[in-house]
Amino acid sequence: MTDKMSTHQAEEDQRNEEILIYLNGEIVPKAEAKVSVYDSGFMLGDGVWEGLRLYNGNWAFMDEHLDRLFEAAKAIDLDIGLDRDGVRKALLETQSANEMTTDAHARLMVTRGVKTRPFQHPSLSRQGPTMTIIMEHSRPNLPRPIKLATVPHLRGLPMTQDPKLNSHSKLNCILACIAAEKAGADEALMLDVNGFVNTTNACNFFIVRKGEVWTSTGDYCMNGITRQKVIDLCRENGIPVYERNYSLVDTYGADEAFLTGTFGAQTPVGSIDGRQIGDGQMGAMTERIRGLYKALIEKECA
Repeated sequence: MTDKMSTHQAEEDQRNEEILIYLNGEIVPKAEAKVSVYDSGFMLGDGVWEGLRLYNGNWAFMDEHLDRLFEAAKAIDLDIGLDRDGVRKALLETQSANEMTTDAHARLMVTRGVKTRPFQHPSLSRQGPTMTIIMEHSRPNLPRPIKLATVPHLRGLPMTQDPKLNSHSKLNCILACIAAEKAGADEALMLDVNGFVNTTNACNFFIVRKGEVWTSTGDYCMNGITRQKVIDLCRENGIPVYERNYSLVDTYGADEAFLTGTFGAQTPVGSIDGRQIGDGQMGAMTERIRGLYKALIEKECA
């Protein structure tokens, strides 16, 4: 049995074998949810996506997720084929078909669609977008804090592939994760182009030093919705929080570290590059922020 984990590790749920999936306006059984080998997403990673979380019958921060989806689609000149109400309706119809009420995760994906020939140019995608929603029963299952390893793979400049873009092209992050696993860690800690601590391959990253919460400037990381909620909660509750440049030296000497993301909310980090962070367990500040975030979710999804 391996000790390896990931920030998206969930409890096994047999109901997921029978889920129904939204695909281009239809809701079909999992085994029938298939796309063409000519699809732009499969062939080139040409598409954008969002992950959403269901609590108490409501999708948390849906408006923010839709804002980010449509902004990303505009950035890559992709017509989703539906307006905001249409996407919202598709999400709610898929939820209803699966009779899901809470502890569910949705991955909403839109690609440029099926190509007429197997080449790169976007003009070859003439049949309209492919849109799918995978919705699973999902409860996080993290028996211990996450182990991180710093890797050589960087979150790059906006003129290469903007890290703020939630695109299907995730190979850079996958290679970072592989490098971390080879180093005996669960996931990768990635630096920015200037060598400052940035993000992990899958989540946004925070440290706590002397009662202050630090995260990156945001210039080279995903514009995480949970990340912003944590920053807002700190400001609203008198917790000093800074978006700033900081180094691995600052990180190794942190009292606490944690990750943020839609799936795991706030995930504690126990060690980085073999160096224990704090006492290796969830720290008091992380626990406090978790409580504030849980209260926010209960209010948002009442």
